[in-house]
Amino acid sequence: MSATANKPETWPALPLEEWEDTRATLHMWTQIVGKIRLAQTPLVNHWWNVPLYVSARGLTTTAMAYEQTLFDMEFDFIDHNLVIHASDGAVVKVALKPKSVAAFYNETMTALRELGFDIHIWKMPVEIPDPIPFDQDQQHASYDPEYANRFWRILSSADKVMQDFRSRFIGKSSPVHFFWGSFDLAVTRFSGRPAPAKPDADPITREAYSHEVISHGWWPGQGPLGKPAFYSYTAPAPEGLSDAKLRPASAFYSNELSEYLLLYDDVRKAANPENDLMEFLQSTYEAGASLANWDRKALER
Repeated sequence: MSATANKPETWPALPLEEWEDTRATLHMWTQIVGKIRLAQTPLVNHWWNVPLYVSARGLTTTAMAYEQTLFDMEFDFIDHNLVIHASDGAVVKVALKPKSVAAFYNETMTALRELGFDIHIWKMPVEIPDPIPFDQDQQHASYDPEYANRFWRILSSADKVMQDFRSRFIGKSSPVHFFWGSFDLAVTRFSGRPAPAKPDADPITREAYSHEVISHGWWPGQGPLGKPAFYSYTAPAPEGLSDAKLRPASAFYSNELSEYLLLYDDVRKAANPENDLMEFLQSTYEAGASLANWDRKALER
């Protein structure tokens, strides 16, 4: 039998109702690892030092420094471990299986101490309602390895298209990265112009939106939409954004969310999912950039 015969779907089904408990638990686990990355890295514009990145097995921090040692942390969604590699050759693993956030937090911090790393983080989750400190959270304790693997396979497929999309832009652009606060994969383009200051914004938001942006991404279904979707928004939003013509035909503007949306199920069921996703990314960028009077000739290949 050929190796390709056993290849899993690249765009698998991911109905939120079938894995929401796992998603909510994994959200908290990624926040713990993300906050370790935040603690160990210098601030980069728009908080680019804090996200995780799609890897060949899951999500990774990439290398971070602890004194004279480098280490990384990777969620392996194939063998289902959090793997911590250190530059002195040491490797420690924390099993990904049904367990509480409190247990995962304690095991992860113990693993870091075994490597000689004394790292402290703020233990309160962010960007969720009714947060529970990590070391006290017994509520979220689910892990379905099949759905965790599907989640990563979708991230991998979306990452590939978004990397290609990013390469077409020669202005300032973020990496394609996974924000553990909002729990979404995103790539953001910048016009090069500062954005009007929002006096009522918190410091995190002010830093994130200090310049004009068009952002694209994918989230797995949490929030008011209740289903996985690709999105795009322009900030500040120009007049006429909701009336723009989009591609593919299944894409639409959500007045509720003030964003362009393309439902994930419409992508996965398409004859050519990669093409439909690229059409969505490109057409929503063109709409926002044109209406906001970006210097597209100078910014695009």
